[in-house]
Amino acid sequence: MATHHEASEVEATPHRPPDFTELSEVASIGSNGKVLFATDDWFAPAEWMLKDTDPVFLADEYTPYGKWMDGWETRRKRLPGHDWCLLELGAPTRIAGLLIDTAYFTGNYAPRVSVQGGTLDGTMREMLQSSIPRRPEHEGGMMGCGASEEELGMANLLATDQWEVLLPRVELQSGYEATRRHYFALPDSKRSLVVNHLRVNMFPDGGIARLRVFGYVERLKSVSTKQSFDLIAMLNGGRCTGWSNAHYGHPRNLIKPTEGRNMGDGWETARRLDRPPVLRIDAAGILQVPGCEWAIFDLAAPGWIEQVCIDTKHFRGNYPDSVRLDYTPASPEESWVDRWVPLMEAKKLGPDRMHVFRGEQLLEQKHAAGKIRVTIAPDGGISRVRVIGRVSSE
Repeated sequence: MATHHEASEVEATPHRPPDFTELSEVASIGSNGKVLFATDDWFAPAEWMLKDTDPVFLADEYTPYGKWMDGWETRRKRLPGHDWCLLELGAPTRIAGLLIDTAYFTGNYAPRVSVQGGTLDGTMREMLQSSIPRRPEHEGGMMGCGASEEELGMANLLATDQWEVLLPRVELQSGYEATRRHYFALPDSKRSLVVNHLRVNMFPDGGIARLRVFGYVERLKSVSTKQSFDLIAMLNGGRCTGWSNAHYGHPRNLIKPTEGRNMGDGWETARRLDRPPVLRIDAAGILQVPGCEWAIFDLAAPGWIEQVCIDTKHFRGNYPDSVRLDYTPASPEESWVDRWVPLMEAKKLGPDRMHVFRGEQLLEQKHAAGKIRVTIAPDGGISRVRVIGRVSSE
């Protein structure tokens, strides 16, 4: 097995984002990503590397420990070794690619990194968290801290340095706009591995503004057919596979586990240019418009849908007028392939609120659903979608 000390032939591509960035992102805080351990958090804690927001620079902002930086930054190392941290992903994932962003780290960025993947069992994870706890953000996080020799020895007992190398050692560039974004596509031989945790190695020290991890969340395998849960949720294996327009926000945000933090953390389209000059409504109060926008999702498992939740949180002047849902039966018969069956007729939406549709508001479902299409009219934005149901016994 390769070690993280071997140099990589992989080159970063700091230009147009590659296709893997359309997959589920599983390391950010909004995807339930967590930092379990870091060798050093002196200037800026490792948790900040997982922030959902884009990095910012505050020219005159300083802390008792030095210049405030929006990411993870360690001290200038004066001891043998190199800095590293241990991350827990939101869900078990087959990783397709990574984004490492050095934004604003121009003279203090990490010159080289490598990434390894593996899984800590419950006992190992509990041992690490109880022996080396991380302070919560509201208490100042771990800024100004570094692991003691005893804590580092405890973390080394987990042997994470022996984990599978996903990204061999690569060189990074400085955090100027033209060079800050580094995209790394993993080879096919690595994409088949399912990992729960990552070890991110900096050689030897420095700063990383953001880390994003993209891939395929493991879909549900054994779930009781009597238990209701969110069939579309990203962390259960739901995945956005297509959309008509994502001008202001990507529809994959709709299936995140956390509540939307602002309009940018949802799905929002551009205003359609085929809107009529004068708007009219039907008897149900729904706008009569020719156009619509849509997004398609693979469900975590074929299922029977009991409840649909559409959240327009934060969308007050730009929410859609209505929403409807269709599904594709999860049937091996060719006649059902790409055939859309109505699940919920157009329903009126309102601003900044949760809409729950169940029972008679949903149409009779004669087949277990494999995919869902969410259609909004005429345009606008929604924050989250939940599709609650039971896994099909078939």
